[in-house]
Amino acid sequence: MKNFNGKALFIDRSDINTDEIIPAKYLTEISRESLKAYLLEDLKLEEFDPTTDLAGKSVIITRDNFGCGSSREHAPWALEANGINLVIAENFARIFKQNMFNCGMLAVELPSETIGKIFKLFAEKESIVEIDLNRSAIVIKGDGQQEEFIFSISDFDRALVETGGWVEYADSKY
Repeated sequence: MKNFNGKALFIDRSDINTDEIIPAKYLTEISRESLKAYLLEDLKLEEFDPTTDLAGKSVIITRDNFGCGSSREHAPWALEANGINLVIAENFARIFKQNMFNCGMLAVELPSETIGKIFKLFAEKESIVEIDLNRSAIVIKGDGQQEEFIFSISDFDRALVETGGWVEYADSKY
């Protein structure tokens, strides 16, 4: 199972599409590692620089409809190559979310009000996220403050995450 704990990168925007996660011009790359340098290269946000802001971050916390656009599996691969195995959002594009689980990564959906609370409490702080997959709980810590949030995940998606992804799951079952 992958590591889902670490420092959070807050991206305060909805509708971040797969072209912003990994630009289409890099889809000819054949290894996940080769995508690493291009993660979020085309994400245009004031005061966001992927060359510096991604360093040391393992978790993305964002708003609504993360991973919309095309169904490319390269988007989760680029996240994974950068050590980001957890994205927390209000919701995800359906295929992107399943691609995350298929790669053994975790896509956690929380209600809009909860995401708003997380941004209010932690976005301006160096925040650490810890996952307890057995309890379906997220703990976020920053500046001496700590909050716990419960999420849901289907049994099948949990099995994909626990085994490391679809290929590993299939190997263990068939």
